[in-house]
Amino acid sequence: GEKGSTGAERGEKMIGYIKGTLEEIEEQYIIVENQGIGYQIFVPGTSFSGSVPVGEEVKVYTYLHVKEDLLQLYGFPTRDELQIFKLLLGVNGIGPKAGLGILSALSADELTFAILADDVTAISRAPGIGKKTAQKLILELKDKLNLEEAFEQRLAGKAPDPAVPVSGDSIHEAVQALTALGYGNADALRAVKKVEGAEQMDVEELLKAALKRMI
Repeated sequence: GEKGSTGAERGEKMIGYIKGTLEEIEEQYIIVENQGIGYQIFVPGTSFSGSVPVGEEVKVYTYLHVKEDLLQLYGFPTRDELQIFKLLLGVNGIGPKAGLGILSALSADELTFAILADDVTAISRAPGIGKKTAQKLILELKDKLNLEEAFEQRLAGKAPDPAVPVSGDSIHEAVQALTALGYGNADALRAVKKVEGAEQMDVEELLKAALKRMI
């Protein structure tokens, strides 16, 4: 084996993704057939239902969980979700099932913004995650997530809303970012305007403050 690497690390690198025919969709897992082998892959609730019909080809980004007597595949529709899942596993006390539960309750985007907005309540809605675990998760992952990168990626994949003025002004940029996350224009603008000293803040500070008012 590789010197200094754990079984989990070796397992994680063993299967990066599986592409094959989606054969079954169950509540907690899917079956993907590749070259005559049906892989059982545990997935976040509803992440695959409706997006790909049974019988069609699907690509699933996977994490192989290795224990002494157990091999389990966990899978996600995007590489970003897989990356967030791996970050969750790095938090002491969060195993694969708890991580999957969190990503069933919150999308990767919602979780990212909940962490950056210190939203303990949103994260503790996930099954088996209490407030103490949610606080620990926020504390440990906050520095590993980049707010500006998160909303820029979201904006890049969505056409700008013509109702929101585009300018270098941080207030307008913050409103744009919130609408790209699915909030209404009026709600987003109201939340941003409620932030004291908004005019003096950069976009990242303003977004963090506004997100707390959206909760």
